[in-house]
Amino acid sequence: MTWNKNIVNEPSSEGWGGPWTEKKLNAFSKYVWSYLTILKKYPQWKTIYFDGFAGSGSKESDEKTDLYQQLKISEDEERTYKGAAERILNLKDGLSFDYYYFIDKNQSSLSKLKEKLEGLNLTEGKSISYRPGDANKWIKEMARALHTDKFAALVLLDPFGMQIDWSSIEELRNTRSDVWILIPTGVIVNRLLDRKGELKNIQKLESFFGLPESKIKEHFYRKEIKQTLFGDEEESISKVYKPIEKIAALYSQRLNEIWKYVTEEPLKLKNSTGATIFHFVFASNNPSAVRIAKDIIKPI
Repeated sequence: MTWNKNIVNEPSSEGWGGPWTEKKLNAFSKYVWSYLTILKKYPQWKTIYFDGFAGSGSKESDEKTDLYQQLKISEDEERTYKGAAERILNLKDGLSFDYYYFIDKNQSSLSKLKEKLEGLNLTEGKSISYRPGDANKWIKEMARALHTDKFAALVLLDPFGMQIDWSSIEELRNTRSDVWILIPTGVIVNRLLDRKGELKNIQKLESFFGLPESKIKEHFYRKEIKQTLFGDEEESISKVYKPIEKIAALYSQRLNEIWKYVTEEPLKLKNSTGATIFHFVFASNNPSAVRIAKDIIKPI
């Protein structure tokens, strides 16, 4: 498949949201426009759009979990980035996918999304499925279809937290899939990597990175032997410098074991104080596709 990396001029979309929301949605919708423009030349593949955390298309926060409460996540930080469905179904120039899959754990959220999209007259003539439940389950279902070599999929995985298991990501190995993944580097993962390296939520970290505790500690902690005032040796553990950037780098490295090409510099999403809370990463098996993604991210 030959991609034209100059096809990144999809018109900007009007929509709700603050600056971080818009950065993510603008980057993604531009890529979708480019993706479908190119795939029109390859009718032998049916195209799939898969949104693993579609929500209701609003800015309402999801129900807070115990973990979020323990970490004292602010209301500002917890606003998930919804609105992709409306943009994707409203593309111009006759661009559309053959199949759309909107996934969310909450049936009520999906019902609201369906009602909204139908109310905007965006669903007529389109094959749309609304699937409640764990996104990991549906990622694996999609992967089985992709391994038949009949489909090409564009996948959006943008949870607020760490709901995506690495075992699900691995199922997409050797498939014709382009994936955008929102990594909660600053808002969740960095907080689970406590300063002392106690890692009270190690099972969540292991599932997220697909790595054992020993490897996670190697990446994010340093051991140092110091002499005490009395001549004894004392071991101290310290967290690495700039851990948020290292989280993004490690996850991107892991993605590069599944897909041949990954954006080396993901799109950073920051809160109102300028702190990085997410990284938006792109992965593909097509070198031209990642060049397009980089061209989109660069000026944002």
